Amino acid sequence: MGFIDKEIAPVDDGALTDAYSHAIAGAVDVVGPAVNRIERVGGRAGHGSGFAISSDGLIVTNNHVVGDSRAVRITTPDGFVTEGRVLGRDVDTDIALIRANSGVGAWARLGDSQRLRRGHIAIAIGNPLGFEWTVTAGIVSALGRTMRAASGRLMDDVIQTDAALNPGNSGGPLVSSGGEVIGVNTAMIQGAQSIAFAVASNTANFVISEILRYGHVRRAYIGIAGDTIELPRRIALAAGSDRTTSVRLRRLEPGGPAERGGLREGDYILAIDGKPVGGVDDVVRLMDGEKIGQATEFLIFSVAGKIEKRTLVPVARS
Repeated sequence: MGFIDKEIAPVDDGALTDAYSHAIAGAVDVVGPAVNRIERVGGRAGHGSGFAISSDGLIVTNNHVVGDSRAVRITTPDGFVTEGRVLGRDVDTDIALIRANSGVGAWARLGDSQRLRRGHIAIAIGNPLGFEWTVTAGIVSALGRTMRAASGRLMDDVIQTDAALNPGNSGGPLVSSGGEVIGVNTAMIQGAQSIAFAVASNTANFVISEILRYGHVRRAYIGIAGDTIELPRRIALAAGSDRTTSVRLRRLEPGGPAERGGLREGDYILAIDGKPVGGVDDVVRLMDGEKIGQATEFLIFSVAGKIEKRTLVPVARS
């Protein structure tokens, strides 16, 4: 018969609930003041959410929130109203960047989405169905999802969450318990329960940088679809990598640069030009405009079970 320790203290459910509540309330206090209502000015009516990422009025939202409008109306949580212009947009990731005509007060910090794990707290803040500055909470349900953008192309590195989203939440932040933005809320599945999606913050950060530098996103294209997966330790050791995750190729475009360069479905991408790859967002970031037309070295763990190098020549993404 087993031994029962009568001195074991019971779990204090009240304390756990209170800690959870404090974590969410604290994160909302940090990020909530940076969340704005975004309305189109001129053209087809529409509204959604956005959040400031700098004190001088840079605001991130969804491309489908601004549509083809060049100007938007911005309302802050304290009722201040100003207008702004759309600096740039990226249909492939559903991200748009706005410059407010004046400062909007509080701003939020973009976190590192690659540090996320399933089960982490996820908090959505936005303006669903006209109910301004609504907060919902849940967890990160899955990472590295792929979904189809309005352009018809696949968006990689999408976060799945069960935090409730509704029309109007689009463009608002998905927030960690530490008060950092980990994603940009972008979509939910009509008729489904507790299935919603956000563009990962690392992908959003890349898009923002490109828009600020070039006015649009330049991309090198190699013709792959992949998933962020756990990297077996034996492979990491053999490759001399300290990463615990990698990208496994799920599909290759026939005749594309990746297939022509010798990559195969099931290969793991470990590094690109000597820079470690820990997830799909690393591939997105490393395949920038500088790689177009340039011989690029991929370190892979192949389906043959060997660590090998392949040289690809990315093309401009049309």
